[in-house]
Amino acid sequence: MSIGNKFSLQIISVFCIFAVVFILFQHHREKEFKIERLNTQLQDYNEQLCQSLTAAGDHSEPAIASFERRHHMPGLRLTLISEQGYVLYDNTRKDYGDMGNHLQRKEVQEALTQGNGSDIDRRSASTGKEYFYSASYFPKQHYIVRSALPYDHTLTEALQAEQRYIWVALVIVALLSFLLFRFGKRLDRNINQLRIFAQRAAANESLDVEDLAEFPGDELGEIAERIIKIYRRLQYTKEEQNRLKHELIQNAAHELKTPVASIQGYIETILTDTKMTEENRQLFLERSFAQTQRLTAILQDISTLHRLDSGTIAYEFEPVDIYETVSHIQQETALQLSGRRMTFVNQLPSPLIVRGNASLLYSIFRNLTDNAIAYAGDGTTITLTARQTGDYWHFCFSDNGVGIPQEHLMRIFERFYRVDKGRSRKMGGTGLGLAIVKNAVIMHGGTITACRNEDSGVRFVFDIHC
Repeated sequence: MSIGNKFSLQIISVFCIFAVVFILFQHHREKEFKIERLNTQLQDYNEQLCQSLTAAGDHSEPAIASFERRHHMPGLRLTLISEQGYVLYDNTRKDYGDMGNHLQRKEVQEALTQGNGSDIDRRSASTGKEYFYSASYFPKQHYIVRSALPYDHTLTEALQAEQRYIWVALVIVALLSFLLFRFGKRLDRNINQLRIFAQRAAANESLDVEDLAEFPGDELGEIAERIIKIYRRLQYTKEEQNRLKHELIQNAAHELKTPVASIQGYIETILTDTKMTEENRQLFLERSFAQTQRLTAILQDISTLHRLDSGTIAYEFEPVDIYETVSHIQQETALQLSGRRMTFVNQLPSPLIVRGNASLLYSIFRNLTDNAIAYAGDGTTITLTARQTGDYWHFCFSDNGVGIPQEHLMRIFERFYRVDKGRSRKMGGTGLGLAIVKNAVIMHGGTITACRNEDSGVRFVFDIHC
């Protein structure tokens, strides 16, 4: 049995038990109410008889018979009993001496102790019939008035509990059972779709199937649909990561191939050319060393990107002065800037403190500076500004150089993407600098974009959380 059917069956069982208990309770309650109402009616009759006899000052049989005629009640048996239990009057028999003592009758005992009493469905020893008895004790008159109605068809129907509420209760239970059955079917459908989803996800099968296309418009359907959407998004992310990893491996292999081939060629030439001059030998060794430095830079950048992507290293965040970091970068690149007649204008406020990782923050501004030095052009100016808004510092790193064509701006943060591949390799770039910048900015809770300046050059705009 499915979980939806089990749930529905359990709830329906609870409703049925509740309905049965309610019907039994209501039946008993209504029967008690009708008995009490009949008892009250007979008690009123007894009270009226006593008052009538007392007012007339006559307790004789003719006076009682006269009251009965005036207050006729079909089938009523009327009896007057003394405090000692002897019958003083009875409208069904006149041989009072043969009727026995009534002192031990239940209704008589209750009347003597409580003022009134009743007995339901008791067979009379005097007449052999079953009666509903109601007795009232009148101490001042020293007698008990007992009225009784025979248990015939009329009285049975009068005391029978109302049946309409039973049908109402059954209709309500049937309606609730139907609604619960519908709910259970919908629950089953959702769970079945999730089961199909789990089976296909475990088997790496396609989830774009008709069975999973639509869910009911309720909370369970919404939860199920969101679970599948999250899974699909995770699958897409995983596929995208695998694609990027594959591209990274291919690009890395391609980028590493060039310096390795150059080193191999230089060393092979040195080994095979026995007539090579010392000057050429030294030149080839220097070129080989330069290629090993480029190879080392590529491997270091790949390692940095891998750590940023995988999160295998928990970077420690601490207060870092960005102004001081940029000042150090200016000193380190002073010779390169001077060699290309470039100017670095640092307009950051001092100090500019953010909470971050010093190494990653350094890599952001160092890679942007190296990128500008490599591609902005001779005689250009680099300008760095910042302003604070709320919990973020907004930085603008720009130059007035040759700029980047518009069609390349959206892709320059991709790994190994180059606007001019030949010129980039000639300048010694690894093709990973801006990818590292983007990931480091994201690590610090910000975003980065690149755009062309209105006059010339390019600017990088990014945020860093304080």
